[in-house]
Amino acid sequence: QVQLQESGPGLVKPSQTLSLTCTVTGGSITTNDYYWSWIRQPPGKGLEWMGAIGSSGRTDYSPSLKSRTSISRDTSKNQFTLHLTSVTPEDTAVYYCARSVGGSGEGFDSWGQGTQVIVSS
Repeated sequence: QVQLQESGPGLVKPSQTLSLTCTVTGGSITTNDYYWSWIRQPPGKGLEWMGAIGSSGRTDYSPSLKSRTSISRDTSKNQFTLHLTSVTPEDTAVYYCARSVGGSGEGFDSWGQGTQVIVSS
């Protein structure tokens, strides 16, 4: 059974770059047809899909965040990483990594537990 675990700083200053890593166990991030996403939930709001990296390494981003978001991977560690630049307090949220099959923005079948990130000076 695949498991995902987010890690990274809980507090980031405005204008800095937020980097979060998702470590995957029980399955390979290079397995065909799987997509590995980052999703966030600001306080009091719904879930927002940010972007994904596919088994081939191809990336796909939400249009609203594309200018500030990049996702990379380290296949030797079975990890993928979110980089969000120029953060503001509006980027405060619980950040989740998740897996989907066949498409990048829906049909998530496995989730990490989430990690709280606060953007504040």
